[in-house]
Parts: sequence; C-alpha cells; structure tokens
Amino acid sequence: MNIEIHMEELKELVETKQFRKLKFVLEKLNEADIADFLEDLSSEQATLVFRMLSKDLASDVFAYLPVEVQRELINGMTDNEVQNIVEDLFVDDAVDMLEELPASVVRRVLENAKPDTRKTINQFLNYPDNSAGSIMTAEYIALHKDMTVSQSFDYIRAHGQNKETIYILLVIDKSRHLEGVVSVKDLLMHKYEDHIQDIMNTNVINCYTTDDQEEAANLMKKYDLMSLAVVDKENRLVGIITVDDAVDVLQEEATEDIQKMAAIVPNEQTYLRTGVFDTWKARIPWLMLLMVSATFTGLIIDSFEAALSACVALTGFIPMLMDTGGNSGSQASVTVIRGLSLGEIEFRDILQVIWKEVRVALCCGVTLAAVNFVKIWIVDRTLFGRTEITLAVDAVVCLTLMLTIICAKLIGCTLPMLTYKLGFDPAVMASPFITTIVDAVSLLIYFELAKTLLDVL
Repeated sequence: MNIEIHMEELKELVETKQFRKLKFVLEKLNEADIADFLEDLSSEQATLVFRMLSKDLASDVFAYLPVEVQRELINGMTDNEVQNIVEDLFVDDAVDMLEELPASVVRRVLENAKPDTRKTINQFLNYPDNSAGSIMTAEYIALHKDMTVSQSFDYIRAHGQNKETIYILLVIDKSRHLEGVVSVKDLLMHKYEDHIQDIMNTNVINCYTTDDQEEAANLMKKYDLMSLAVVDKENRLVGIITVDDAVDVLQEEATEDIQKMAAIVPNEQTYLRTGVFDTWKARIPWLMLLMVSATFTGLIIDSFEAALSACVALTGFIPMLMDTGGNSGSQASVTVIRGLSLGEIEFRDILQVIWKEVRVALCCGVTLAAVNFVKIWIVDRTLFGRTEITLAVDAVVCLTLMLTIICAKLIGCTLPMLTYKLGFDPAVMASPFITTIVDAVSLLIYFELAKTLLDVL
C-alpha cells in the first residue's frame, strides 16, 4: 500500500478515535514510518498515540523522531516512562537527543536514568562536539584473542541481544587494547576449537575519539565498513561508530555545506520546524555582508561614469557580463568544494586544478564569446536597430566576456583551496561571495578594455 495513503488512513483513525484498530495497524508498521506519522500529529495526539505503542516499539520509534517531537513527548511523560525510554535507547541515540534538548529537559532525563546509564551518557557528553567520540556507541561485542570459536559464540549469545551490531566483532587483549577484527562469517568458517587470535585480521581500520566525525564517516565510506572501531590515545577500545550514524553525519555535513554555499548560517532544524525569527537570524548576517561588499561594485561603476556617458551602448551589457562571470565562478567553486569535502582534492593539487580550470575557461570563453558576437551583431544591432553598437563595441563586450570567464574560474577554484589550507570551511567561499568578487573584476576588465580599445575617456 502507498505510504501516503496509509498515513491518511491512520490520521482518520486518530480523528475518529478508533484507537484499538490504530494500535493493531501501528504494530505492523516500520518504526521509521510510525515516527513520520507522529511528526504530522499535534502534540496532544502524538503523545496519545505514542503511549499506545509497546515498550520495545516505543523506544525504537523514539530514536527516529526529530528532537522537537522528542521534547514534546518527554514533557508529556511520567518519570517512569522517561526512565523506560532512556534505558532502552542505544547510548549514541540517547546522547544525540540530550545534546539538542534544553537543559531543564536533560536534567529530568538524567535524573530518571539508572546510575550506570547516567555515567555512560555523561562520559559520551564530555567528548568534543562533532568528534568521533560524540557519535560512537558503547553497545558492541568485543572478544578476547585467547577465546575459542565455541566460546565466542557462547559470548555472543549471552551478550549480543541489545548490541547495535554482532556481525563485525572486535578483538582485544586483557587491557582492552585493540588487537584485531573478526566477522561472524569467519567464525562460522572455522572449527569450534580454533582460537580467535589465529583467525582474526590484525589490519584494523580505526579512528580516535578526538577525530572529526566527518573524517570518521569518510573513513567508513572509503573502506566500505559497517562499523568503525574508536580508540583512545592508548589504543584502548572505547566504542564503535555504526554505518547509520556515519550516514547521518555525511547528510548533516552535506546540508551544512549547502547552507553555507547559499550564504545561510547552518541550522540543524528542519525547514518547517524553524521559526521565522530563527530563519531571519540564519540569513541576515551573510545578506548584510554581501550587501555591503556589493558597494564596491557600485563604486567601480561610478568611477567609470564618464566612459558610460561617452558610450551608452556599454551599459546594456553589464548585467550579462556580471551574471556570466558569477555563474562561471560558481561552477568552479562548487566543483572544487565538493572535491575537497570528499577528499578527492588536496591543497597540493592546486596547480593541477588551476591548469585544468584555465583550459576549461578558455573553451567556455571562446565558445560564449563567439556566440555572443554573432548574437549582438544580428539581434541587437540588425533586428533591434541599435546602430550605436559598432563592431568595436561588439569586440570589447566579447573580449571582456572571455577574460571574465577565465578570471572567474581561476577565482572560483583557488579561493576555496586557499580557505581550506588556512583551516576554514571552503564552503564559505561559495557562490554568493565569489560572485561578488567576480562582479567587481568583470567591471574592471570591461571598463579598462573600453578605455583602451574605444578611447572613451
């Protein structure tokens, strides 16, 4: 059945208060779909429906809900219900939730958690924001290297019920130092009396608790890992990062880059759940900066006012030159920023990137200049009867176009790489900022060429 149709039927059951039938249907749905359904309900309806769910299903659904809905549900829960939820959540899910909740709600959640759970959560909350330690989980299986295959299976049966994954198993020594990794498939393929240290893979890909979460996620992507071991500075195993958390990190980082490239202060909340005032705060700083920086463009035009007065035909082509230059710079910057974020480009590749963009710019510039030359002469001069557009004016416009594209692509590829080298996010040097710079450069080229070739000053 189509999910959208299904959701409409569920809403109708809520509106008509057919709660017995509603509970029966919800128990058959996927947790993620139930979470989507709860998001579309009012706060009172969501709390009522959530309480219908069985204990295990409620915990699974809760982990999929956005933090705003989680907060609303917690506010409507008893202390006992809060304890059941936090105890059933995986540690990494609980930590993610608490990092976003208001302090008063966090205090209530921790007060109702068991001492061991509270201790573990507090330990995870102490890791730096956006670090590997902040997104790892403590629910993993670690085998000792002197175990046999038979003992390993017994251990997995005894302790694997509430772990996030049991397919990839880490191997440690008595001091919890990471020694190797073994899969369930490896165990199945060996005899029961074989020892783990004889079959494990000692080439373990791991990260440190203080590593950036995006680096850890990219590491998992590079090596196609289902989970990644996280160790401290003494190489002691402290947790794992699972693939679902890695996907969340990559999605968050991509969203953040897109927001920065659009000149918006990053915001983790969804669009519809972000208030008007919060949206204003996210957009106004960059708009203010870009508005002020655009003043330089106006100063350039003012300084060449005499040139425009002497050859009015030049004025009509300014928007086209600025827009084409800005678009060309944006193409280069977005491509390079994406390459930097994926690890495909490093700063040492800057000369190779420049050489490539120069050749691309020449091809694009010559093509657009040739097409524009014909277009100006046939359409603007002949069809529209703009006789003030001479062959020299046409040549100045097209030559400016070609030089602007070359400069724009050079600026678009080098600024993000220089920003990256200085340790800043290259996404800040994206479309709006580069467009402003290119606008000023294109005008300078245009008027200098007009002075030289048309002798307008």
